[in-house]
Amino acid sequence: MSESAVQIIAHGARAVAEAAAAALDNDPLVEGATYSILEEDEDRGIWRIDAFPTSQAEADLIVERLSAHEALRVRVEKLADADWLAMSLSGLPPVRAGRFFVYGRHDQGRVPSHVVDLCIDAGAAFGTGHHGTTIGCLEAFDELLKRHRFDRVLDVGAGTGVLAIAAARTGSRIAVGTDIDAPSVRISNENARLNRAHARFFHASGLTDPNIRAHAPYDLVFANILAPPLVALSLDITRALRPGGYAILSGLLRSQERRIIAAYRDKGMVLERRIHHDAWSALVLRKR
Repeated sequence: MSESAVQIIAHGARAVAEAAAAALDNDPLVEGATYSILEEDEDRGIWRIDAFPTSQAEADLIVERLSAHEALRVRVEKLADADWLAMSLSGLPPVRAGRFFVYGRHDQGRVPSHVVDLCIDAGAAFGTGHHGTTIGCLEAFDELLKRHRFDRVLDVGAGTGVLAIAAARTGSRIAVGTDIDAPSVRISNENARLNRAHARFFHASGLTDPNIRAHAPYDLVFANILAPPLVALSLDITRALRPGGYAILSGLLRSQERRIIAAYRDKGMVLERRIHHDAWSALVLRKR
């Protein structure tokens, strides 16, 4: 944005906040917008949406879409000209998800014993491990690892690379990831080196890149993205899996589960588990 960066904040009851978030996801003009939704005040039942537009036009559209829900209180705040992302990350505590312990470099001295420790620097990429979607994916993976071994793993929309790195650190011989955002690919490869993991990440849209097709079929596919691309990629993700292989899907709200499950059921996938964190959902599906 040529203007000062802004943050759009909306407060309301859970139902209206989830409805507004679903509307953002389903609106082609803003479906790629960066936002989060979480419970801010459990006692009062107040939920909060935070959106970070990348242009003034996107900011205007998000405000318009959120303001259409009259029960939401919407405001816009200017962000100071500082590395607010780095500052916010420095205050994030480590996260435990099953056997996985995700932390930033500022918490290197707080790693407990007997965990799979994942040091993740986000930079400009999504996926520090603190978001409910990432936690859900790691918890789902932890449960699957108790019964299965995953030799080949693909992470679609890898962000910081935390999921593919977790696979590489737990025995996967091949762990590769893709992202449509070039800085995220750079960051994820840096995180792989930081964690001494053999995961590799590629700048690619979809699953047609030769580096991705070369290792198919996969035993496990992660896709922690958004509901619309999850639906659009349902056939490609299913085809990338071996028979009996698993997909862990997230980046979706609980209210979007039925849409995702229906899209994958039509392609021959069976729902095995749901994991919920706040309004977010992670789905575990198996290919027949």
